Amino acid sequence: MTVDAVEEPFRTQLTVRLREGQTLLGVDLPAPCTFTSGHGVDILWMGPDEYLVLAEPGRQAELEASLSGESAAVVDVSAQRNVVRLTGSHARDVLAHGCSIDLDPSVSPPGTCVQTLLARTGIVLMAREEGFTILVRQSFSDYFEAWLADASLEYVS
Repeated sequence: MTVDAVEEPFRTQLTVRLREGQTLLGVDLPAPCTFTSGHGVDILWMGPDEYLVLAEPGRQAELEASLSGESAAVVDVSAQRNVVRLTGSHARDVLAHGCSIDLDPSVSPPGTCVQTLLARTGIVLMAREEGFTILVRQSFSDYFEAWLADASLEYVS
């Protein structure tokens, strides 16, 4: 198999607005257009004072309680986006069919996180060592899945 797409359902997703601080949940804050990981969470830079916390399903209450002591505004957006993991030797090629971001590892190394369009659909794209994580708004999920199946067709054996 040269490309594999797996949905990761029910991921915990919290939008955090943070004016001050260097860490969140014990994890260093990411620089612009990157994400950091640790303690079972990914923290994505979404804007100058906005971060998205991703974690395994069911951790919303625990993480919100942990963030309550920080000077942060926290909103549970877990139902807003679906999460898809795209791996395989042709994952980058599939994304190139509909994404204008240069995904060459020298330009977008693992740890890169961008908001962009993929096949006219707004996504958050995370470059990882083993492939990509794509966050797509739930209302576009059916379209995105159909597009992904079509774009992957030539790479699936």
